[in-house]
Amino acid sequence: MTHDIEDLRRNSRMYDAAIDEIDGRRIRIGRDWLVDWASCNYLGLDLDEEVIEAVEPQLRRWGTHPSWSRMLGSPRIYPDLEERLGELLGAEDVLLLPTISQIHLGVIPALIGTGTLIMESRAHRTIYDGCVFARGQGATMQRFRSGDLVSLEKLLKEATARPVMVCMDGVNSMTGDVPDLRVYAALCREYDAVLYVDDAHGMGVIGERSPMETSPYGMRGNAIVRHSGETYDNIVLVGGFSKAYSSLLAFLALPTAMKDRLKVAAPTYLYSGPAPVASLATVWAGLDVNEKRGDELRGHLYRLTAKLLGHVRGLGVHTLNVDDTPVVEIPISADFDLIDVSERLWRAGQYVTLAPYPGVPRDEIGFRIQLTAAHTESQVDDLNAVLTSLARDGALRPAIPHQRRPS
Repeated sequence: MTHDIEDLRRNSRMYDAAIDEIDGRRIRIGRDWLVDWASCNYLGLDLDEEVIEAVEPQLRRWGTHPSWSRMLGSPRIYPDLEERLGELLGAEDVLLLPTISQIHLGVIPALIGTGTLIMESRAHRTIYDGCVFARGQGATMQRFRSGDLVSLEKLLKEATARPVMVCMDGVNSMTGDVPDLRVYAALCREYDAVLYVDDAHGMGVIGERSPMETSPYGMRGNAIVRHSGETYDNIVLVGGFSKAYSSLLAFLALPTAMKDRLKVAAPTYLYSGPAPVASLATVWAGLDVNEKRGDELRGHLYRLTAKLLGHVRGLGVHTLNVDDTPVVEIPISADFDLIDVSERLWRAGQYVTLAPYPGVPRDEIGFRIQLTAAHTESQVDDLNAVLTSLARDGALRPAIPHQRRPS
């Protein structure tokens, strides 16, 4: 069976594709038009006219790129965005940097020094890279299985090198599941550790709970800390705008004292180039859209997601997603080839994210579907029909008995 990344690179049309044209949430690759389920533009802001029209005025004001590093200077829109984000997130302060990957590589080593890092097994690969880099500079690195709080507490008790930081995902990038942040935060506070959470896929989608919410995602899209009803005590939240906000920009929500420390210690702040002006403009406009109709978009997104997940579960097909977020991974059966399955999806006009080993464990090899507010009901219907055909032929892994469902 061909299930690894190198096989996909050489043999799959769904890897490293050159996309020639888009039309809504459809893409053209060569002569083929496909529905795009690989985009992470959860709110559909990449296609929003209000967001698109906001770019040119900022380009006229600032040019295409503020070419000094943030250490030297920032366009006024930077601190204004940080203040606005602090209000949305309910955080003491916010630090904007270009990408989450750069944050992990620059900030994790700066915060931990020669202390102890305890990393969740399912945390994103870029968190792992940041932890490995910190280890190379003298930090101790440990890992615990996702959800294994007994092991996490044991590691916290045994940690002697201070400070201590637990690194984990918020909404998981492959399973779409939402961890119970309250129990992790409580453990970290008990043992005086910092909880460092990457909520790349939750920012813009899940948010604070309210009787007025349009879906179980909550309101305002202000990420997992507010969604969990938590405070930022002992928590550093990392998030980005390259998913729900369709922009090249990322942030940390953190205490002001820690922000000031990173301004002299994190290479990402000191030396890397800033985000393009167009990205700053689209984030600002995206926040406007979020205030005016974000909850409406999230309600639509939830309904589409529920339609897909309800169908998948009704087929008796296994999915790792039990929290109804718009990230749906579907493992294939062990005796089926991932490239063959991807070709069937392609011929049916469906473009997905393939999930090969070692990106996922061998028993989770399959594909990921990401829904967005720019998709339509009929597109979900067409995808469900393809999944029905694959399930009927045994290509999709059957559901695990007693798999947990949302309460």
